[in-house]
Amino acid sequence: MLCTVCGGTEFAVQPVLWPQLIDQWQLSPAEVAYVDRQQGECCVSCGATLRSIALANALRAAAGTSHMLRDFTGSVEAAQLRILELNEAGTLHSVLSQMPGHSFGAYPQVDMHALPWPDQAFDIVVHSDTLEHVANPVHALVECHRVLKPGGTLCLTVPIIVGRLTRGRAGLAKSYHGDPQQGGDDYMVHTEFGADAWCFLMEAGYSEVRIFPVAYPAALAIAARR
Repeated sequence: MLCTVCGGTEFAVQPVLWPQLIDQWQLSPAEVAYVDRQQGECCVSCGATLRSIALANALRAAAGTSHMLRDFTGSVEAAQLRILELNEAGTLHSVLSQMPGHSFGAYPQVDMHALPWPDQAFDIVVHSDTLEHVANPVHALVECHRVLKPGGTLCLTVPIIVGRLTRGRAGLAKSYHGDPQQGGDDYMVHTEFGADAWCFLMEAGYSEVRIFPVAYPAALAIAARR
């Protein structure tokens, strides 16, 4: 396996799920195994998770480059792109922030339901494992669509359980990602995404959706073109 962020080929694994979340999400042992890989298997050289590597592949496709993402960010081609990163895109934040046309917005200063940028401002919008925390994911995707230039691309990841369909958590016990001791509703999961996650992007008006797998089904990234 190749890390397309830095070119590394050595990986280490550290499980990240905890019993309460496994129970809330009703995960099977096989699902636990691949979600642990998605979030906890990292490139030894740069620290990119499989999730971030999948996202890097989507970004490289959107930019039309075959270079490793870390090498591309300093190129002439990268300097011509305007990219919006919403919240920190996993382990890619330090790489993306090197791009001259990079803009960054994080919650709570930036609300995905009301992005403070004009229409058609960016070539690429990127966010990672954020959409599941948004109360109305389709509306947030419409806002990302609004700030993209025609032909621009939204690149994102969400945790996907591939053997089921998406379900909302309304009426269920509150569930959180991150530190299992945290209780702030800002980190609450509103949506558990399944194999139909791509449908949300089509509903939001995107013209094309591509999926980029790494060690399927462990890590999946989505690129949606305006």
